[in-house]
Amino acid sequence: GLRASGLQVLPWSRATRQLRDRLQFLHVADAQDWPDVSDAALLAGMEDWLGPFVGTARRLDDLSRVDLTQALLGHVGWSRREAIDRLAPTHLEVPSGSRIALDYSDPTAPALAARIQELFGWIETPRIGGGRVPLTVRLLSPAQRPVQVTTDLASFWRDAYFEVRKDLRGRYPKHFWPEDPLTATA
Repeated sequence: GLRASGLQVLPWSRATRQLRDRLQFLHVADAQDWPDVSDAALLAGMEDWLGPFVGTARRLDDLSRVDLTQALLGHVGWSRREAIDRLAPTHLEVPSGSRIALDYSDPTAPALAARIQELFGWIETPRIGGGRVPLTVRLLSPAQRPVQVTTDLASFWRDAYFEVRKDLRGRYPKHFWPEDPLTATA
């Protein structure tokens, strides 16, 4: 049966996986309010969340037509769609004006990866989950390589930025590396 085949036989799209990661983050951050959507929990509660959407599916390929986004949203309650977007946004606008996708693959440490120059002027680490959870900020070089990872941007700008700036200025002389990253324009 389906339970033995596991969840991987279901038609998980990138968007559906992302929704599930965001829901799992909400569960980890606030378990009373949000259901567990881990593999174990979804397998155990399959009749509840998936049953209404599987209907008369007899064969595994009937499952390819199941709308998993609707099934997951039905599981948490349609009325909470707005709360999901508010507490676990898909993207965040950074000071440069870019909208950067958030990565929820680790539900205990949602992350944002952006080039350092796009974050000049962002003094504090952005928080999600109703302001309770600081994002893990992955600061990238102009070539999109990780330079630093922090949940405390203020201390990065205060302490580590000058070392990083010295190194990156040598490697990327055409880029702007201001003395004061907090007042510089991204």
